[in-house]
Amino acid sequence: MAQVADAGAAVTTAEKGPSPTPTSDCEASSNITASDDTNNRSSKDWSGYDELPMSKARCIALVATVTGAAFLNTLSIQSVVIVLPAIGRELDVPESRLQWAVSSYLLAFGCFLLLWGRVADVCGKRRIFILGSVWVTAVTAANPFMPNEISFDLFRGLHGLGAAANVPTAIGILGVTFPPGKAKNYAFSAYGAGAPLGNIFGNLLSGLVAEFSSWKWVFGVSAIMAGIVTIAGIVFIPPAPLPLNDATALGESKSASRPSIDWIGATLITVGLVGLIFAITEGNVVGWRTPWVPVTIVASLLVVAAFVVWQRHLELGGGGGPPLVKVSIFGNLRFSAVMVIMCLFSASFSSFVIYATYFFQDFQGLSPLQTTVRFVPMGVTGLVVAVIVAQLLSRVPTLFILVCGNLSVSLASLLFAVPSAPTTSYFAYGLPAMILSVVGADTTLPSLTLFTSQALPREDQAVGGALINAVGQFGRAMGLAVGTAIQTAVMAGARGVTIDRVGGMEPWDTASLKGIRAGSWVNVGFGMASLAVVLVAFRSMEIVGRTGPRPLPARLGDEDGIMNEGNTDVQRKE
Repeated sequence: MAQVADAGAAVTTAEKGPSPTPTSDCEASSNITASDDTNNRSSKDWSGYDELPMSKARCIALVATVTGAAFLNTLSIQSVVIVLPAIGRELDVPESRLQWAVSSYLLAFGCFLLLWGRVADVCGKRRIFILGSVWVTAVTAANPFMPNEISFDLFRGLHGLGAAANVPTAIGILGVTFPPGKAKNYAFSAYGAGAPLGNIFGNLLSGLVAEFSSWKWVFGVSAIMAGIVTIAGIVFIPPAPLPLNDATALGESKSASRPSIDWIGATLITVGLVGLIFAITEGNVVGWRTPWVPVTIVASLLVVAAFVVWQRHLELGGGGGPPLVKVSIFGNLRFSAVMVIMCLFSASFSSFVIYATYFFQDFQGLSPLQTTVRFVPMGVTGLVVAVIVAQLLSRVPTLFILVCGNLSVSLASLLFAVPSAPTTSYFAYGLPAMILSVVGADTTLPSLTLFTSQALPREDQAVGGALINAVGQFGRAMGLAVGTAIQTAVMAGARGVTIDRVGGMEPWDTASLKGIRAGSWVNVGFGMASLAVVLVAFRSMEIVGRTGPRPLPARLGDEDGIMNEGNTDVQRKE
């Protein structure tokens, strides 16, 4: 067997000479010891790939803690979707603006991911994870007590801001804590299962609460869980010791040893993403022909393009410190393909959950609790699949895992898209669709996050987590926007009215059923497009989670480059 870079071609790193070290943007918090800085982990050589960085019990607790961040993120979205009507009635919110209880969270979350990812890499992953978790706990607990629509939506946005801090940081913590091997495979399998399970248990939570209590307890339960994650983070996330080659060991100031944060780039990407996601989200509400919608989309894309140019300028040594994101990583076909797959897959899977909810609750007229029961198989299957996938990552070619995952999600949407009788038994199509969807999510997401972690150097682990989450968030917004536009157009055609007069979905209404099926076909299309990218980009890739001996990683003080030979987890047959 021969080891080669999993990217197919290594991206070389130019030989570095002496360079000035910029002043730290975290200098104000320099009184916090460097042991809190998780990205400055000891440069221990991992020669045994089954070796754990700490006790087995603490490893499990750590993985459960950071997985809780991903779980709570999607739970906070899906649980609110189910209780939106109750929120609207109590706060007197018109139906046309109800979606902002969800959109404000998504907007803040998606737009601040990259900034928080870089802040975590510079200021310490453990510190930012804990601060983000404290913030999420506080604003979630306060949210249901807001007296009106504006303050309620504002606190939902603040909730998303906190989630943007701890979700990508969780990936960075796993990336720098676990050496490549079985433990890391298990860790990323668990983390990858966190998001889809949050979707599922969000339905369960809101269904039970809506049936037996006030909608406010959706936020109360979420706040309690966020508090548990916060305490667990303080207890179980290990403070990393200073590496032996740290600048402080040579008598230099610690602030001089830290890179700075690219605030210009952070502003550009945040403004660009805010405009883009806002316009995509609102397009279906106000109409795509509303003049400001296409203008905002074009302007936002130009700002994002300016961000890319600025990042390239910094990466080439143009001055101003290190870039927020190294643009050169996208020169690698396979890394870029992972981002495209994440976008398309997220569009397919997230919209599947939404349209399945539409079908059961809005078309069939089931209660929230009855709808919840139909999602239970997803939760049970997801837990089982997460354990199995941890074993498969080190044994089965990544191409096979990704093909199965994308095909499963596509088939799940297909079962809701085909024109079967709406009275067909749940066990004939609904149950298989639920199982297939979570099989797809729990196989694809761990593979993509593990690949991203192992493709990037240690100092960029949190940014890598932010990047893949931001791409996934954009995919969710794009998928729902496209699906809703087509769903609305089909419903309008079936009712013989214009799109602005189409109205909402109604129980056992033929036009509503046609709209849901049209949206499901869009989900099938996204899933198959993702599958096509997998077949092109990963056709020669073997095993991303390979275990066993290999050359030791490069010294921690070096800039690893992207996917260098001998520093990736891919095995190829000669």
